[in-house]
Amino acid sequence: MTATSTLDEVLRWLHADDPLVDAAVHARARLLLLDTMGCFVAALAKPEPAAFARQLGDLEPGRVELPGTSHALAPSAAAFLIALGACWDEACEGLARAHGRPGLHAIPPAVALGLAEARDLATTLRAIITGYEVGGRMGEALRIRPGMHVDGAWGALAAAASASRMLSGDAAAGATAIRTVACQVPFSLYAPVAAGATARNTYVGHGAALGLMAAVAASAGVTAPVDAIAAYGELALGGPVPELTPAGEYLILEGYLKPFAAVRHVHYGAQCALDWRAAHGSDTGPISGLKLEIYDEAIQYCGNRDPQSAIQAQFSLSWGLAHALVAGDLGPEAYTDAALGDREIRRLESLVEIEVDEALSAAESRGATLTVTAGDMETTTAVTTVAGDPGIPPGEAAVRAKFSRYATPVVGEDLAARIADGVMGAPLDTALSSVLPTR
Repeated sequence: MTATSTLDEVLRWLHADDPLVDAAVHARARLLLLDTMGCFVAALAKPEPAAFARQLGDLEPGRVELPGTSHALAPSAAAFLIALGACWDEACEGLARAHGRPGLHAIPPAVALGLAEARDLATTLRAIITGYEVGGRMGEALRIRPGMHVDGAWGALAAAASASRMLSGDAAAGATAIRTVACQVPFSLYAPVAAGATARNTYVGHGAALGLMAAVAASAGVTAPVDAIAAYGELALGGPVPELTPAGEYLILEGYLKPFAAVRHVHYGAQCALDWRAAHGSDTGPISGLKLEIYDEAIQYCGNRDPQSAIQAQFSLSWGLAHALVAGDLGPEAYTDAALGDREIRRLESLVEIEVDEALSAAESRGATLTVTAGDMETTTAVTTVAGDPGIPPGEAAVRAKFSRYATPVVGEDLAARIADGVMGAPLDTALSSVLPTR
């Protein structure tokens, strides 16, 4: 089957078989929504997202009220803001086989339209799952080229599928919306990360807004060529789009939710550091040597050394490792001015030697090995999985705790608790505005 026909089949499957009937899929979708909204709310404590929200309130006012904001927004603006905020601290979800984040792209338009159109939780969750399944498959097939960044590229297809499910609930309209996006998939550069610029955080916003507007266009009767995905593959990949994962398999069950605020590739070295601390104590003063062996893709995306800005540090294997060794944690606090100026973290970061683990790379597996030299002792710590990897699903208690940690400083303990209770426990016919209260 071609990618186009398989994707059409996937859309028909997702619309015909209610994914919420599957208890595991239903539970994972709620966790994904809670985790992503926590990441979004946390970003509103940072100057740039907060200023962005205020300016959108002036330029694109509407009826979408979001937790942590003071201005109601138009749906497209709300989708853009959710997406920008959710990736700001690099603590949001992902899918390893897609090498990206389908949920991050699917959730913003679903939430924005759910609030704007007074939809219920069930409709919103179905849209999120639909966008996730489309995005996961396209991310697996449409691998980006060196120098590109995955956010805002194939993820816009996930946004289109999600938004279309919210607007029409029709598989054919969803296919048209996806094809409309395929005609104009954004080309996103890694360059801002290397330069320490936060323009990267706008990529998902563009993808969310593009997907939403493509869904509106399809709902209004705008047409798109049936072979758009194939044509995009020829131009962007230089050949046919690889075969997609067929209908019937829920990729959302493979997705990970991050225990740490950092690119997923950084998690493995950070977990090695935390395991070392647990075994040898928190005194990092005697450490004189650090060697991290890790798969090559991690080095490709997260090889930034001596980071001078938050986004560079989020994409730095050596920074995440050093911060975890010193602080015993890797949360949003790792990217504050105080952390970036910490002398001991800087000292340890400069010691890190990074080498490719050829076996992991050849097997396309993830993991890391950390060798620490302290005094006359050399110790080795290895990890092959971290929390959230396949086989280690995130527990509700852990996701709730992360949400509370991230959201409480912005919206207060009471509202954070009510949002968590709503997302995780509200009946499916509850209005989304009641699930995500703002006051």
